[in-house]
Amino acid sequence: MGHRLSKIYTRTGDDGTTGLGDGSRIDKDAPRMEAIGTVDEINSHVGVLVAALADEDEYRPLLSQIQHDLFDLGGELAVPGFTLITDERITALENELDRLNESLPPLKNFILPGGNLAAAHCHLARVVCRRAERCVITLSKTDSINEPVRKYLNRLSDLLFVLARLIARRDGGQEVLWQPANKS
Repeated sequence: MGHRLSKIYTRTGDDGTTGLGDGSRIDKDAPRMEAIGTVDEINSHVGVLVAALADEDEYRPLLSQIQHDLFDLGGELAVPGFTLITDERITALENELDRLNESLPPLKNFILPGGNLAAAHCHLARVVCRRAERCVITLSKTDSINEPVRKYLNRLSDLLFVLARLIARRDGGQEVLWQPANKS
């Protein structure tokens, strides 16, 4: 990859448009840009989660792979018709999700976001991931989107939920169970 960002500001977006990877320009508030920006936001939240974990934490390699996948996913959205996310990445997430979920007890209550700082960051990444999935679904109503993109985001939000449960239990916190209001 060559020197793509030799100058950080270009002034080309001052009119409210931005450039896609194929050279076309679209409005900064277009559904495609909303999806790209929300995927970038997930990646940032995962980065904060990684920063909250110890250097030797067992989940760091998984989260690093997820960050790379999210960058690929955003790149795919930035170049209409380009494909980077494959069914193999979804299968890998599903396998990891199954492995991680094995040690958790079945849910009998809803869980509130929290438990400890790292688990709370994981929950935040999860809800942003759900928003990204909704943005991609909105985009797919007008543009052709590689189906594995939507599936990846759906599985990732599930994986982040399971990971939040594991981190909360492991790191001395506890899952915060929802206590519904008494409707007597």
